[in-house]
Amino acid sequence: MMKLKRANQGVKHLLSALALSVMATSTALAQDSVSILFAGDVVLDGKPGKMIAEGKDPFFAFASLFKNADIRVVNLECVVATIGDAADKNFTFRAHPHTLTTLKQHVDAVSIANNHSGDFGRAAFQEMLGLLDQQQIKRFGGGNNLREAHTPLIIEKKGLRIALLGYNEYMPRSFEAEAQAAGVAWSEDEQVVLDIRQARQQYHADLVIPFMHWGWENDKLAVNRQRQLARLMIDAGADAIIGGHPHVIQDVEHYKGKPIIYSLGNFIMDELDNEPQTRGWVIRLQLDKKGVSAWNTRLAKIDKDGMPHPVPEASTACWDRKDGQLKQCSNAGD
Repeated sequence: MMKLKRANQGVKHLLSALALSVMATSTALAQDSVSILFAGDVVLDGKPGKMIAEGKDPFFAFASLFKNADIRVVNLECVVATIGDAADKNFTFRAHPHTLTTLKQHVDAVSIANNHSGDFGRAAFQEMLGLLDQQQIKRFGGGNNLREAHTPLIIEKKGLRIALLGYNEYMPRSFEAEAQAAGVAWSEDEQVVLDIRQARQQYHADLVIPFMHWGWENDKLAVNRQRQLARLMIDAGADAIIGGHPHVIQDVEHYKGKPIIYSLGNFIMDELDNEPQTRGWVIRLQLDKKGVSAWNTRLAKIDKDGMPHPVPEASTACWDRKDGQLKQCSNAGD
């Protein structure tokens, strides 16, 4: 009988050890998973800029969602500067440098590959580069020269090296970085493929995510060019594609098991032209060594002052590697 009790105790100890081992493994897997959040177009002049000057925060309603992500990224759809003359175009956006203090509270990195980074010329753009660096807000998709503009931003979290690349494809082609001139990265197909491959080979990235500025404004479906380029990037080694510029939410698809989010729409912006422009997505991707393990979106409804608000009663696109099905998930909760 004594031997039987000892045997039972031994089994219990073994089961306890196995349970602890499973818990430790699960914890390690959870720790190895990195969440990265992307939001769409952010313009910090106009009413959002005035809000910040008055001590208010246009990110406030989404602050907890941003705080809970390991990495937070937006498209900075304006130049941040004090100098320069406005370009001859319908809309020009220039935010005051004091807005970066608020941006810094919620955002780790910004894409500057868009059609408004050059609204006030190269000197203003270079001032913005310096201001972002001073605030320690990481940037990609543009730089002081062509090489810098096409250099991936590497962010390492929990042992995972993530490369972010940004490209502008707004026509007519303009404000491109040159060998000795500041500007943004343009999405020349061969160069994009080279950049993605170099991100892995030269910069030893585990994952590569391009953030695109492409498509046609107000189109709710991606055009053939977007689809062709997205597939090209994934074939070259990209793990996910995030897009913006149309100012509306566009369709989503998976290619070779990898997500393509064609347009997140707007996030912080006033003076919007129509109701679809007042809706944008915030997307959170869960990453591991294999790629994107899951992603979900949250709807943002933008008010007349350009401030986004959650819509907890909404259901928006989501996906999980476990079943591989594109679904609709509730926006309730954080």
